[in-house]
Amino acid sequence: MGLAVGFTWPSESVLISDGGLATELEARGHDLSDPLWSARLLADDPEQIVAVHAAYFRAGASIATTASYQASFEGFAARGIARGEAVALLRRSVDLAKTARDAAGAENLCVAASVGPYGAALADGSEYRGRYGMSVAELTRWHRPRLEVLASAGADVLALETVPDVDEAEALVNVVRSLGVPAWLSYTIDGTKTRAGQPLADAFAVAAGVDEIVAVGVNCCAPDDVLAAIAIADIGKPIIVYPNSGERWDGTGWTGPRSFSAQRAVRWAAAGARIIGGCCRVGPADIAELATVLDR
Repeated sequence: MGLAVGFTWPSESVLISDGGLATELEARGHDLSDPLWSARLLADDPEQIVAVHAAYFRAGASIATTASYQASFEGFAARGIARGEAVALLRRSVDLAKTARDAAGAENLCVAASVGPYGAALADGSEYRGRYGMSVAELTRWHRPRLEVLASAGADVLALETVPDVDEAEALVNVVRSLGVPAWLSYTIDGTKTRAGQPLADAFAVAAGVDEIVAVGVNCCAPDDVLAAIAIADIGKPIIVYPNSGERWDGTGWTGPRSFSAQRAVRWAAAGARIIGGCCRVGPADIAELATVLDR
């Protein structure tokens, strides 16, 4: 069963998404220092991915985001994984989240198939820079095969996430529009610009009038940048925000103080955010606090 336009969010006033999948796996002792990042465990230890999805559902999340963010045919091939097996692993990422959802036994839980940017597949941090030197047409061709697999795997929605660049957003929107599948579009940002330096107003305009894009917003960014982004993201679609903890990655480890908090999330909801969660270093305890505070 594939995706279909006509998807609507459950009726709650604010939906709680999950937190960081990979960083929670690392917190549980898994070494993800691999170009495939969390996608390595799709082959090596899939039960651990189910366990993290389940932890977020128990914490109160309504959305599980799959372990496919950094999965790519090129990345799998570099590990000696043939294309047919790579397709099976991409589909497995959705099946694992569905397994956790089914075990939770609650209604209105969603599975979002994660689609990371081209830079994530390079595993060199370029998803935080964008501007890969590729045209929109080239990026469209690169993204299409993976999106086709994930769109047919039985998720509820595609998560086009951590997008650093308007050109890449155009490519991703091109594919989901041609496939006729629902997706959210979420940028990684620095202040009120994309990581590639483009104004967020221009970035969100890419999704305006596109029925297949069912939410827009920001993720994998500083909590300090969320409020301003919510105001800019108001293009008549639900707004999704899921920033990092506030700590910064310096290439070797996470440094600095945490600034993610449930109290901030209350302000994000008041400003118009419809779906709220966390990204890197935001764990099940943080999501449980969000669920408690936002359910008041």
